[in-house]
Amino acid sequence: MSDIDRNHYDTLKLTVAQHPSETVERMMVRILVFCINAQDRLEFAKGLSVANEPDLWIRSLDDQLMLWIDVGEPALDRIKKASRIANEVKVYCFNRKSTTWWDQGREQFAKLKASFFRFEWASVQAMASLQQRTMQLSVTISENSAFIATELGECEVGWERL
Repeated sequence: MSDIDRNHYDTLKLTVAQHPSETVERMMVRILVFCINAQDRLEFAKGLSVANEPDLWIRSLDDQLMLWIDVGEPALDRIKKASRIANEVKVYCFNRKSTTWWDQGREQFAKLKASFFRFEWASVQAMASLQQRTMQLSVTISENSAFIATELGECEVGWERL
């Protein structure tokens, strides 16, 4: 993994389980979001398996919730709660309905202490097509774009800050 903007370079060994109700697209977005936010103590939480845990988080040594990251289009109340208990909240939306979700909640979201990002759906689908049970990914991040290469092929996934 290479994040050119942050001068962060690392070799990550991740074991990522796909929740039974989770699409391949969502799982691959979780992996990409991990790379975008890679830093000490970042880890996958239980996410879909436990209602009051995010997809990813950072907890301090004294168990303070430093960063809460949700993937998808969470309810306003969930983001509100997260912004009360975490120092920083990020939401990464990615599917066809994300534009509608954002448009409907934009005014309420603006009142929250949270950052919102949207991935391009077509590029998320291209990334999902590279998924294998065991895979090696090369991820290069620059500006609002990630170049992903695997033995099956490569793609570029862009995102915007909302």
